[in-house]
Amino acid sequence: MKVLSQSEIKQKLSALKGWALAPEGIQKSFKLKDFRTAITFVGQVADLAEEAFHHPDILIQYDRVTFTLTTHDAGGITQKDFSLAADIEAIAPGGN
Repeated sequence: MKVLSQSEIKQKLSALKGWALAPEGIQKSFKLKDFRTAITFVGQVADLAEEAFHHPDILIQYDRVTFTLTTHDAGGITQKDFSLAADIEAIAPGGN
């Protein structure tokens, strides 16, 4: 899969509310109702990731979950990252 250029990344980020470019990839933190809701959300994202065979880095901090997406085998950010980010947005509780 082709690594996206900086301009392609910026353009695609503009379509995803709250996602930003970080040194490790594209990233977003979600503030959830409580720990249980955060863990349930992570489980749902894990199911999406398995289906896509594309696994995010996940940081869980009580009621906050941060996802970082990059395509490791391509060596950068690809369309695969933006597709998974859109899928995560579609299932995010509370319209994050």
